[in-house]
Amino acid sequence: MLAFARRSVAAAFAVALLVLVNGPAARAAEGTFSQVEVLSAADNFFGGVTKGLAEVIQKVFSDLGEPNAYIAGEEVSGAFVFGLRYGKGDLNRKGQASQTIYWQGPSVGFDFGGNASKSFTLVYNLKDPETLYQRYPGVDGSIYVVAGVGVNYQRAGDTTLAPIRTGVGLRFGGNLGYLHYTKSASWIPF
Repeated sequence: MLAFARRSVAAAFAVALLVLVNGPAARAAEGTFSQVEVLSAADNFFGGVTKGLAEVIQKVFSDLGEPNAYIAGEEVSGAFVFGLRYGKGDLNRKGQASQTIYWQGPSVGFDFGGNASKSFTLVYNLKDPETLYQRYPGVDGSIYVVAGVGVNYQRAGDTTLAPIRTGVGLRFGGNLGYLHYTKSASWIPF
């Protein structure tokens, strides 16, 4: 019985060691980013990670797992019942050169005010960057009184986006709309 227990402990240790050693290699082969990598990238992008931002990232990882890309950028938006949002950022994929991406979109709802935000979007199931260039419907709610942080999910086809925004402004409300991701900037949000 003691020999069996020793073999079981040794087998468990070997499996744990294989997972520890092969985990990063498997992640690199899959092309996904770990939570530690995303927190580090967010820290570099935002200039520090607050407790609220870390909790939002942890929630997204809990809901969706590891992303295979992220977009780091900035955006401005404003609304008085009808709203507009414009942004620009860099699409980052593991082992690939970053590429500039733009987004714009309309919204409608009980939404008033304006804000400027840094946007850090986690991207899931992006097999080909070309599939990113489409419209992603979403529901958004925000309260900005000087500063705030928030996240919502957007899905089109198999690709899911989780934009995490932190910014400044004076804004209150909720809206329905979409964001159209494009290769070039456009003032037309449709």
